[in-house]
Amino acid sequence: MSRAVCIVQARMSSTRLPGKVLLDLGGRTVLSHVLERCRHIPGIAQVVCAVPDLIEDNPVAQEAERLGFPVTRGPRDDVLARYTLAARQNDATTIMRVTSDCPLIDPEICGQVLAALTGGIDYACNNMPPSFPHGLDVEAMSREWLERAYTEAVAAAHREHVTPYIRTHPDSRKANVDGPGAPFTLWRWTLDYPEDIAFLRALHPYIPTGPEGFGWKTAAERVQQHPELLTINAMHHR
Repeated sequence: MSRAVCIVQARMSSTRLPGKVLLDLGGRTVLSHVLERCRHIPGIAQVVCAVPDLIEDNPVAQEAERLGFPVTRGPRDDVLARYTLAARQNDATTIMRVTSDCPLIDPEICGQVLAALTGGIDYACNNMPPSFPHGLDVEAMSREWLERAYTEAVAAAHREHVTPYIRTHPDSRKANVDGPGAPFTLWRWTLDYPEDIAFLRALHPYIPTGPEGFGWKTAAERVQQHPELLTINAMHHR
């Protein structure tokens, strides 16, 4: 029986913005926004937060648990191992990968990527090449290929970034969900720098609360209505 699980990776440490997933965004943590949006992805049976097994990351695990989401603890730097452990613990046959620094992640786009993982497709995404605003990236893969990557991937970058082994393997069958392209690909909706949280906080009051505000087009319309927002973090690039 198929079971699609969305695994959201989250940790405290960040070279550029430590503790970013617990920053306040409209009275809630960034992590809260990400997990809640993932809960609304069509076809997802469960959302799990994958957190490093270090003491410094306990606040992240506690926040996810407070919000009612199961947590898997695993290696900090071997994120591929962390994902594989979470997939095993939650009986996932299909795994969706979302990062916790994307508080504008769109459940509908995620659902489209998940739906693309049919007909023998092993891996699907929406950024091969990038065609959405940076911060809407999502990936889905079969359990078979996640396990294969866990067993065969050796390069440190493949362990840290989870999917490069699958994305580049000649035997994996891939699909991509295309987005609108330029100029939207130049927009920065992810969270890596202080200017990014400043942008997100400036945009947040314009976004409807609840599921009606989850669509990326709603956020895009607000940005187009207030183009000055784009200048807040325009100095950083994908």
